[in-house]
Formats: sequence, structure tokens, C-alpha cells
Amino acid sequence: MSGIKGRNTSPELLVRKQLHALGFRYRIHCSHLPGKPDVVLPKHRVVIFIHGCFWHGHDCHLFKSPSTNVEFWENKISRNRQRDAEVLADLEHKGWRVLTVWECSIKGKNKVGVPSVVRLVAEWIVSKEMRGEISGT
Repeated sequence: MSGIKGRNTSPELLVRKQLHALGFRYRIHCSHLPGKPDVVLPKHRVVIFIHGCFWHGHDCHLFKSPSTNVEFWENKISRNRQRDAEVLADLEHKGWRVLTVWECSIKGKNKVGVPSVVRLVAEWIVSKEMRGEISGT
């Protein structure tokens, strides 16, 4: 467990690098915002979370509930989901637009692919939608 990275994961780095190449400037892991978002674009008042499907209990092929220590993992993932909902509500209440990019959109058998994900992210940033989500097909 100690080897699991919580920040600067490969999906995060892929998305950030491409956003920067498109001319978007951002801050990362801002501790003054709820949930310490992975990417913050203050100019657009946008925060982006890049979630791992396992840790946040996403309903996709990358999430498989562990068969050992079942009660611990159910509680852990349930609490992560609850915290995610609280953070989303808090950020929206403070006037931030929130986008969630799921790991399955970048890797796995149903991936959309990094170029398509980044294009969708860029389109969402300039839109006026308050909440968005990008996941695998």
C-alpha cells in the first residue's frame, strides 16, 4: 500500500502534459481547495480530478472488489465515494466547475485514449457546464 502514489500518477501526468501543450496553464494539488484537486485552472474557475477506478469504486472493468478483507475494502471505497460527493458539493457551492476524468478513459480495454480525453477536457474547460465526467466507453 505504501507504494501506491496519490499524486503525479501516470494518468495525471499524461493529461497535464497535453493540457500544457494546448496552452492551458494550471496549478496542481492546491491545498486551499477541498479535495486538493489534481489540476486547477483559476482563469476558467475549473478543477479537474483524475480518479483511479479502483480507489474511487468506479463502475467499470478496472474495478474489481477484493476477495480478501472484504469488509475493510467495502468501507474504504464507500468512504472514498462519500468524500468525493462531499468535495464536489463543496467546490460547486464555492463556484468552481468540476470535471472528473476516470482512469478507464486513459487505459484498459474500453479506453478512449489520451488524445481524445484531452480534447474532451479542453472542450469542457471552455464550455459553461458546471460538472462533467469522462470515462471509458
